[in-house]
Amino acid sequence: MKDEPFKPSVFYDDTDEELDLIATRAMRAQWRHRRVGPKYAKFGRRVKYRGFDLNSWIEMRTVQTNELA
Repeated sequence: MKDEPFKPSVFYDDTDEELDLIATRAMRAQWRHRRVGPKYAKFGRRVKYRGFDLNSWIEMRTVQTNELA
């Protein structure tokens, strides 16, 4: 089982400090404005990120390197 920094079934609020792992709150707002970054949902003015989507977004940006023997 691979390590996942976010619980897949949890919706994280944009104000949650855990999200600072991927970017600052201001940067996430810029990403949403530019329509880049992880998927999110809006509930009125509230912005929520699903843990599963955050983990998928991180996985897509993981760079595989060659290990030295």
